Amino acid sequence: MKIALAADHAGYEEKEKLKSELDELGVEYTDMGTDSEASVDYPDFARKVAEAVAKGEFERGILLCGSGAGMAIAANKVPGIRSAVAWNEEIARLSREHNNTNVLALAARFTADHEIKNIVKAWLDADFEGGRHERRIEKITKIEQEDV
Repeated sequence: MKIALAADHAGYEEKEKLKSELDELGVEYTDMGTDSEASVDYPDFARKVAEAVAKGEFERGILLCGSGAGMAIAANKVPGIRSAVAWNEEIARLSREHNNTNVLALAARFTADHEIKNIVKAWLDADFEGGRHERRIEKITKIEQEDV
């Protein structure tokens, strides 16, 4: 599995720690920034990851910012992206099983290091269940394709 990984300044430190965790799990990733704790705009990094996932260059993406919310909101603006903020393993797992998320957003300022590793592992290990959930994903896709 290939992962696109990015963070803003608030998520930078946790992103750097997560890279070693992904190495331990044997997960291939590309770090798409940021490269320091200097202030940056999270939509720039969310877009970079989301577009790469939507184009099929990566199977999934992981984003980190202070609350996770900004990254998820920005990523979800890219057609084909289903991003969720996960604050525990169960939410991460369910976001994959029921919502077929392809981008995970994490709250770097509110999630302990060891929890981030566990959340990411749960998300990476989970698969979309399909079935009744497929109908709902199709409705999301239809919304993306409609003119507002």
